[in-house]
Amino acid sequence: MTELAPILTIDGPSGAGKGAVSARCARALGWNVLDSGAVYRSVAAAALERSIAADDVAGLVSLCGDLDLVFEPGPDGILVRLDGRAVDERLRSEEVSVMSSRVAVQPEVRAALLALQRSHRRPPGLVADGRDMGTIVFPDAPIKVFLDASVRERANRRYKQLKDKGENVIFSRLFRDLEERDRRDRERAVAPTVPADDAVVVDSTRLNLDQVVERVLAIVRDRLPDR
Repeated sequence: MTELAPILTIDGPSGAGKGAVSARCARALGWNVLDSGAVYRSVAAAALERSIAADDVAGLVSLCGDLDLVFEPGPDGILVRLDGRAVDERLRSEEVSVMSSRVAVQPEVRAALLALQRSHRRPPGLVADGRDMGTIVFPDAPIKVFLDASVRERANRRYKQLKDKGENVIFSRLFRDLEERDRRDRERAVAPTVPADDAVVVDSTRLNLDQVVERVLAIVRDRLPDR
């Protein structure tokens, strides 16, 4: 029996820095990378392009089997190509975000996307970024990290990102939105955002990106000494 490629799962709440950490770790290890959130947003974007409604479950499931998704570790996060096109900006649009939230609640779609996500488990290894990678998608992963940070710190990071882009944002609103999103993610019935029982929790509140990456890589070296 062929040994499965090793997996590092990095789960955590919104704004914890999972994308940047996952991309850096994948580059350091020479492994493949997967952004599970972008998987759902890609389905939403493709459905919008093909005029498939959010409640057309059969159409969405069929679409999941047709997606050509490629993920690459970029300098600031995970880059996504859908059907050969760079779609990072498109996936961050409000239209796609709204459609994605409607698509993600369909159990049949989630089941179809399990197979798609698991297909990215290829040698020499995979770094999987998401909210339920270690609990639902790859429960047998040998290395699981739950990346966390205080709500205030995550709101500060998001505030700075948006201000740097020239957007007009209100910190108190960002803070409240994150608190509410955290609550929904923790309490939802399907795939809640919680650490796997065997995950190592890394609190990045007082750590910079380089420090977080080194801490995660140290966990990988501890679990897989030959890496």
